[in-house]
Amino acid sequence: MRFRSASQTREELELSLKTCRRKPHSNINKGKLILSPAIFNTVGSETNVVISRFSILDTTGSIHIGAWCMIGARARIYTHDHCHQGKEPLLAVQEKHGIFFQDKYIGHDVWIHENAIVLYQASILPDGFVLGAGSVLTKNPGAYEIWGGVPARKIADRKEMSPLEIKELFNKQSFSLKEYLQIDELKETEF
Repeated sequence: MRFRSASQTREELELSLKTCRRKPHSNINKGKLILSPAIFNTVGSETNVVISRFSILDTTGSIHIGAWCMIGARARIYTHDHCHQGKEPLLAVQEKHGIFFQDKYIGHDVWIHENAIVLYQASILPDGFVLGAGSVLTKNPGAYEIWGGVPARKIADRKEMSPLEIKELFNKQSFSLKEYLQIDELKETEF
């Protein structure tokens, strides 16, 4: 089975970035979105990334995104936070002092799955990092680590695999409704 390119075209990427980039506190700071030049240097593909147009990239602070990254639908990456301390009304604290913001570095081959949230506190997402769907990242992970949960914690390391091991992984028998239900054909339910 041959798949078409999993990455976006340049036009698809530009459309996604127009939709998902947010500047919620542009009166305080105007962060930049910095795409690694390596994103556009893959033979046979216009780009080597996927950034969902349904994600949110908060550019109060600047964000760097490396090559071969995937940012899933409804993933949110925040570069700012609010003060939640003291007994004074929090909005009054914000009006008087502002907000916290900092830049965020996303390395190469980083995957942030659907509905995951990267909070202000996590500033460096190193090469090879994976954040599971629905997770909330509150601190910096290590390179080639897999994190998941709320709050997210390390659950595994990405291990090196040979081409043969990868091929065997894809050749494993997957779950089949037809076999499980012991039927010859699946028929779609009509509404």
